[in-house]
Order: sequence, then C-alpha cells, then structure tokens
Amino acid sequence: MAAAYSLAWDASLRDRNTFRIDCQARCLATVHDAAVLPALLADPALAGLPVLVLGEGSNVLFANGQYEGVVLHLAGQDAGVIGEDERCARVRVDGGVNWDTLVDWTLARGLRGLENLALIPGQAGAAPIQNIGAYGVEIGEFVAAVEAYDRIARHAARLSAQDCTFGYRDSLFKRDPDRYVVTAIELELPRDAAPNLAYAGLREELVAMGDAPPTPCNVATAVRRIRRRKLPDPAVIGNAGSFFKNPVVAQALAEELHRRFPGLPVFPAGSAELRKLSAAWLIERAGWRGHRDGDAGISAQHALVLVNHGGATGAQLLGLARRVADAVERQFGVRLEPEPRIVGASF
Repeated sequence: MAAAYSLAWDASLRDRNTFRIDCQARCLATVHDAAVLPALLADPALAGLPVLVLGEGSNVLFANGQYEGVVLHLAGQDAGVIGEDERCARVRVDGGVNWDTLVDWTLARGLRGLENLALIPGQAGAAPIQNIGAYGVEIGEFVAAVEAYDRIARHAARLSAQDCTFGYRDSLFKRDPDRYVVTAIELELPRDAAPNLAYAGLREELVAMGDAPPTPCNVATAVRRIRRRKLPDPAVIGNAGSFFKNPVVAQALAEELHRRFPGLPVFPAGSAELRKLSAAWLIERAGWRGHRDGDAGISAQHALVLVNHGGATGAQLLGLARRVADAVERQFGVRLEPEPRIVGASF
C-alpha cells in the first residue's frame, strides 16, 4: 500500500509554480489521503512551522527565494457522482484533481456549467478559494459544499456554499488562508441548462468554428481557443494568468471615468451602486503592455499578465506589479489589487 503522505526536505519549488520562480521550501509534504492531515500536522518534525497549501502553483507568487515552512500538496485524484436526478447531478471531487481534466470529465457525463471555465490552470481544491471565474461564469454558482480540514478547530469541516461567502475572486478561504485546507469540493451541475454566451467574443468564436451549435462541448472548445490566443502559455513563459483583478468601483466613479475615457469598458458588478472596470484596459492605456525590466515583464499578448522571461526573481516581479498599480492609480484614481496569493511579502 502506498504511503498516505511523504516528506521531502529542502525541496525546490521551481517546477511547482507557473511563474517558475526559484524558491526552496523547508519541507514539501505530499498528501495522498486527506484523512492523514491531523497526524501530518501534528508531526513533531513540523511543529511550529508555517503551512502553505500549494496545488499546481498557478495562482501564487513567491516573493523571495526561501519558504521557511511546510508546503502542503494534496494529491488525491478521486471524482464521482454521489447523487443525481433527471435535473442535475451532485459531483464530489478530490482537491488534487486537475481543474481542466475535471471540466472534460463533467462534459463527458452530460453535465453542464463548467464549460466556460475550461483551461483555467490549477487544481479543483483551489477553485472555491479563488472563486475562479471566466467568460461570465463563477464556480461559486455551482458549489454545493466544500470539504476542508480546519487547522484551528483541528477537525474536518463541511461548509455550505453560503458558509463560503463567495465574492468576486474571493471567499472565506481566501480571507482566512491559514485556517482551512480544502480537501474536496461538491458541485451541483445541471443536465439541461442554456449556455452562457453573454461574454463578448464567445458567439463570434462559435461562428469561426464553422457556425458550431452552442453545445457545452463546443462552448468549452471556443473558450479554450480564445484563452490560447489571448493568454501566454505558462509552459512557454512563466506566468500566473491574470495578475490583477478587475477593479470594482462606485457607479459614480465609473461614469466619471467613462466620460473622461470613452473607450473604457465598464461592466455590471452585481449591485446597482457598483461597476467593474477592465484592469487590462487601464494598464494598457497607462502604457505598460509589453513593458520589460530585465526578465520581469508585462505580456505583449495581454496587459493583465505578469511574465517571467526566464530569470526574474519573485521580488523583481512584485516590484514591477507595484509600479504598474501605482501608475494606474496616478492616472485613473483606481487602485489595482493582485489576484494571486503573494507569499513572503504584502502587495
């Protein structure tokens, strides 16, 4: 029988984060069965060390070259239907399952909802933490429950979608990152729901695919085509996807900015008093798209993407991101915030 977990000391994390930042962890713990988390975290060899949960490293920036703690990697790969009727199915997925693999797994079973979230990097366990979203859909719409280990209470917990308090790229888990280790998610996915084609470009992409009908599989294909065209591939150049959130501002400020800058895209933000602005447009208008300082840069493909051209350190990338945010704030009066978790520094 395979060991339920393994420990590696002084482990390199370079191949475990999509920025390809050189960082050494005091200890890397790989967990195959979440039931061993209490024993693992009580191991005297790890006592007193900080703990960082790391999936595929697609939403993290290591700000320095050393993490003096335990990096916890969940590797469970189980997924299954645990309840269903003619309307929908309840799916339970281990936190270690690759997200895009899960999207295809659900589509192959005739389940809808995740097609707009195709090709988002990372593991299933990270999805509710970030409340991942793309092309008009957020995962919080489909979460029925999240299973987690509560490090403060020292027991397993099962949180409802309401308990998770999802927001835009936000959740209970993101606001309290040192408390919960997400071990599995439960999703409620419909069998028959209208496709969400509200996002600009999706309908046009289906037309470009030979006027393909908007089936879930075709929508997923269209999303992947758009993402591959717009976003740099982390396998080719280090990046963590969109580095900045689209800022949410008061409606009055959005209207004022749109009067001053008529090309500025403005979107609904879930409230009559709020609007969401395009961070990519703000960054590009401020002149940062394609900018490069040594090996730290902003992608020429997409202004939201911070890139490592090869040898950039986390500190260099963080410094560039701060300068971009400062420039946008000076020009537009809007403060940008990062999407990825920054380890070893504050933004």
